[in-house]
Amino acid sequence: MMKRGYFMNYVNGRAENVKIAYVGGGSRGWAWQFMSDLVTCGDMSGDVNLYDIDYQAAQDNEIIGNKFNSVEGANCVWNYHACKTPAEAMTDADFVVISILPGTFDEMESDVHTPEKYGIYQSVGDTSGPGGIVRAMRTIPMFEEIAENVKKYCPNAWVINYTNPMTVCVKTLYRVFPEIKAFGCCHEVFGTQRVLRTALEEICGIKVEDRAEMEVNPISVNHFTWLTKAYYKNMDLFPVYEKFAEKYADTGYTKNLKDNWFNDNFSCSQRVKLDLFKRYGYIAAAGDRHLAEFCPGKWYLKDEETAHEWGFGLTPVSWRKQNLQEKLEKSRKLISGELPITPVPSGEEGVTQMRAILGLRNPLVTNVNIPNRGQIPNLPLGAVVETNAVFRSGTVTPVMAGEVPKSIHPMISRICTEQELVSEAIAKRDVELVFNAFVNDPLITCSYDDARKLFKEMVMNTKHYLTDYDLSSL
Repeated sequence: MMKRGYFMNYVNGRAENVKIAYVGGGSRGWAWQFMSDLVTCGDMSGDVNLYDIDYQAAQDNEIIGNKFNSVEGANCVWNYHACKTPAEAMTDADFVVISILPGTFDEMESDVHTPEKYGIYQSVGDTSGPGGIVRAMRTIPMFEEIAENVKKYCPNAWVINYTNPMTVCVKTLYRVFPEIKAFGCCHEVFGTQRVLRTALEEICGIKVEDRAEMEVNPISVNHFTWLTKAYYKNMDLFPVYEKFAEKYADTGYTKNLKDNWFNDNFSCSQRVKLDLFKRYGYIAAAGDRHLAEFCPGKWYLKDEETAHEWGFGLTPVSWRKQNLQEKLEKSRKLISGELPITPVPSGEEGVTQMRAILGLRNPLVTNVNIPNRGQIPNLPLGAVVETNAVFRSGTVTPVMAGEVPKSIHPMISRICTEQELVSEAIAKRDVELVFNAFVNDPLITCSYDDARKLFKEMVMNTKHYLTDYDLSSL
């Protein structure tokens, strides 16, 4: 059973005085979605401590968070507090939520766009490929510190990570504090359940409102997750999806998208997903922008035009910078009252997972990223993998997903091994070993010598965050 927080108690089926520590609590955007999910849940209440290296941002979110308590639709009260230190935020926490940007968008701009000098394109650049690996060099030391703080201040807390690169972040938490109770959350599988729901309506005329009614068996690693089974009630959805792929593989499916969908940096027409199904017979269960980055670089990311032909765009960091300015302005207006605060469900499952762990709802089955304890027998034990898990009072238990099918195993095992190597190399601060992973990534299509030049340039562009590495050999 879960060891309850020092002050937590249950009254009339509600959990009161729940304490949540939010690392990265100055977040603009996602934090507000999390606040919305908390205030509408109805059977939990307590305190949310916001810790961020940008203390002013945490103070802003303290004001916004407390405003949620008095809006229409609020079903409970959460008291928000900006905290100056990890100790203040995390001591005796029941849950620790991690959602941080490792570095700034200037560093991410280098991660994503520097490789373009060498003909290497990335649609996201935060998980795999050259951008994801260099981002990991910044991120892993931060997660080592977070894990130490959990161990010191709240060793019994459940830790929920949303930060990318997801796999190596969760791996680091367990490496530093093996007894930690941590898992990583990602909504990409939810998007694929919605595609299955669309296929069911398109092919069979069966309309389903809740994507969760699509029962799936996810397997693999984050952002390159695949489904080996999918059912609606007792109906096998693979034959349905096959007909859907035959119908839309060449054109993509754009019926549910806005007229100007291609200008949306996150929309896609599902062509990559459908193409991978036709190649391998299994359902790729992430957005096309992520899936493309795990495949050989010339398949879907040869250049920007190729990406467009496949029905998705490359998200420029300039857009992220502009979007940040818009969110800063929104933050100002939310604080001043110029904009109303309206609780809207985020679509994430973090709060639902908390409720299940606290025993406030029936057991929940959903996809998470946790170490492989045998749930995928033909991937390395201890590697962080993405499968379903069962959430119930005080426990999160991985579901036996089975072996990765032979047709997709070579691609997945290559990525899994790369992530294991990246984690080991950065734990040792071995820059040359990091480069070994870098040069063997599927997106590195340039020569070895050019890969060396690219790696050096990218690392030096982010050296402000790499002070505990010896970069003299570059």
